[in-house]
Amino acid sequence: MSNHIRITKQFSFETGHALYGYDGKCKNVHGHSYKLDVTVIGKPISDSNHVKYGMVIDFGDLKKIVKEEIVEVFDHATVFNKNTPHVELAKILKEQGHNVLLVDYQPTSEMMVIDFAQKIKKRLPKNIALHSLKLQETDSSFAEWFAYDNN
Repeated sequence: MSNHIRITKQFSFETGHALYGYDGKCKNVHGHSYKLDVTVIGKPISDSNHVKYGMVIDFGDLKKIVKEEIVEVFDHATVFNKNTPHVELAKILKEQGHNVLLVDYQPTSEMMVIDFAQKIKKRLPKNIALHSLKLQETDSSFAEWFAYDNN
C-alpha cells in the first residue's frame, strides 16, 4: 500500500514592505499580517519501531524548518527590493536599528512565495516533497505556489 498523504502547517508573521515603481498605494511602506500554509507530501512511515511511525513528517520538524527559514527572518522586518532606490531608505532604517531585509526581487506575495518555496525545499528530508504554499496577504488576497506548476 503506497498512500501519499499531504499535511499542512499554518504560520503567521508580520512583515512590512514597499513596492518600488508601483502605481498604487502599495508604493508606500506598509505592512501585512501574513498567513503561510505549507503543504508537504509523502508516505507515512510504515516501520512500527520508528519513533515517527505513521507520520509523513513530524509537524514539529516541519515547524522548525519553516520558522528558521521564513518566520524568524521575515517577522517584524521590512522588505525592500535591493535593485531599486529603496536601498537608500533601507540603509537609513538599518542605521536607526530597524530590521530590514534586502531581497533581489519585488517583494510582492507572488515573488515572496517563490523565494519561500526554494528555501523550504532545500531543507526537507529527501522522502518529503513540497506540494504547495499559500501566502495570504489580506483576508481576501493570497498567492499560491504548487510543485505541479513548477516541474
